[in-house]
Amino acid sequence: MAWLLAIFSLAIATRLLPASTAGLALTPPRGWNSYDSFSWIVSEEEFLQNAKILANTLAPFGYEYVVIDFLWYRKQEKGASVQSSGHDLIDEWGRPVPDPKRWPSTAGGKGFAPIADKVHAMGLKFGIHVMRGITTVAVANNTPILGAKGWRAKDIALTSQPCPWMQECFVSINTTSAGGKAFLKSLYDQYASWGVDFVKHDCVFGADNIDLEEIQAVSEAITNTGRPIVYSLSPGVQATPSLASSVSGIVNMYRITGDDWDRWGDVAAHFDVAKSFAAAGLIGAPGLGGGKSWPDLDMLPLGWLTDGGAPYGPYRSCRLSFDEQKTQLTLWAMAKSPLMYGGDLRNIDQATYAMITNPTILEINTHSTENTEYYAGTLPGTEDVPLLTLVSCDELSSNTHWTLEKKQNARICWNASRTTSSRSSVLSGCFNWTSLSDSSLSDTESKGAIRLWTSDFGELCMDSQPNLPSSIGMFASKRFSFCTMENSQAWQLLPNGKLLSPSSGFCAEVKEVAPIRIWLARGLKGQYYVAFFNLGQNSTTVTYSLAGLQQRQPGLKLATTKARGAQGPEAPKTQPGLDADDSTTQCTGEEVWSRTELDKVESLSALVPSHGCALFSLICSGSGGKNLA
Repeated sequence: MAWLLAIFSLAIATRLLPASTAGLALTPPRGWNSYDSFSWIVSEEEFLQNAKILANTLAPFGYEYVVIDFLWYRKQEKGASVQSSGHDLIDEWGRPVPDPKRWPSTAGGKGFAPIADKVHAMGLKFGIHVMRGITTVAVANNTPILGAKGWRAKDIALTSQPCPWMQECFVSINTTSAGGKAFLKSLYDQYASWGVDFVKHDCVFGADNIDLEEIQAVSEAITNTGRPIVYSLSPGVQATPSLASSVSGIVNMYRITGDDWDRWGDVAAHFDVAKSFAAAGLIGAPGLGGGKSWPDLDMLPLGWLTDGGAPYGPYRSCRLSFDEQKTQLTLWAMAKSPLMYGGDLRNIDQATYAMITNPTILEINTHSTENTEYYAGTLPGTEDVPLLTLVSCDELSSNTHWTLEKKQNARICWNASRTTSSRSSVLSGCFNWTSLSDSSLSDTESKGAIRLWTSDFGELCMDSQPNLPSSIGMFASKRFSFCTMENSQAWQLLPNGKLLSPSSGFCAEVKEVAPIRIWLARGLKGQYYVAFFNLGQNSTTVTYSLAGLQQRQPGLKLATTKARGAQGPEAPKTQPGLDADDSTTQCTGEEVWSRTELDKVESLSALVPSHGCALFSLICSGSGGKNLA
């Protein structure tokens, strides 16, 4: 394919490979993960086909890891699913081993070594997904622990601490006991012997999943193997910078959101999270193995995909519009998130390939510094967007209040008020509700099990699975799914106006999302990168005076030319240091996605489409042509 060869040549010319290998993850890791396209059922043939394509087409752009996601040890047989127990293959020591029917090269006790050898022969690195603690199959069989005479699985299993979202399948272990330490040593020694280069450790990180003792113990076990293995944490539900600070030095990347899928609400919900971690200085902080650690916004669900947890492989295209896909990739780049492509590479199209290999995007992701969200707010004609989240009921803001309203088709309504130094606002809306008991409606039933639903996107019900916060209204929300009788769709309206999910223990809260965002970063050669994002429903003109770069370059006084049309952040309240003098600011560069050239401009202005973005790469100078870099 001529287009592949052309882009391959560009990669060589622009040297978009990762930085030195002197430490682990010195730049955000980049590669492919099987989950978004194959869920848990990926086979050896499918995996190696994707690896070969990545080696031939994406490796020149720094995509070097190929990762098998979860349940590679689960037999694909009748009754097997994500939640089912009793289908996992283990060895005599209770350690997971690949299912040889899906992974025929692993038969005879070889483990993943033959697969890793094939991956390494392609010039790539091999990764696997692992779960918290120990499988319940090992506990049920009470398998002995390698290297700990007399210890068995039941001695180390903490059965009262299961993985919250796979409670029948995995439980924590006592990592301080001799048996627990020996189990982890044997586990990671085995992974190292297979040739594993990357471990994604799941169900250990996030507000409702945190297991600091196991993270520390696994980090030490990886180090003690003597093999350089990138250590990644998941799932990151409601992770905070303070929580991340407790692990960033002993890992290389860690998820800071729940699972991200190809819905606009998922993308929009990442902005506030990315902002907080950038502001906390956690991007590229010291990490495991003399390397660095990176807040991870999750895989890129682009291209040819399946559905989360599905028992089938890829069958559909990404549901995000192309503008939304560019917004996602631009945010991931500006926030320096690891870039793990999730689509089936056997069906990648030219437009998607060109997008994920865009040289400026990859340069920003690899080498930029001072990455920050500079502005979040509204412009004339834009409004804050309501975002539905799950939070601890103890921490729930009193600004969100839920009430029962039966006058119009039995509705539950929310009212969220917000007051800032500049304005007050009220957001409100309603959902339909019915009793899960299907009996006649009454006032008292609002205190019992009810089901909330909306017809905005067809008849979908509000789900309390603690994944990524999702948005309401014009945002298609992953918080809503097909109506079932599952406990995750049961809610209780409490007398104090809180809406409780008994199955998760969380309460529902509505927050505001500022629709206009501006991110800034610096390039390796002194470039300035400026990204405009429009999370709103209407196209909006965003204007940014380049004198705003003054605060990024202390001691320089730069002029601003007031732009025509709708204005971005106003001086001086939201853009300090914009007092003009006799000097001038001139920048030359381009808008990256449209390839529009800019010559000696003093401000940036773009009509940004709904859910879209504009990305500028600039070299700037002050009066007399002095380069601001």
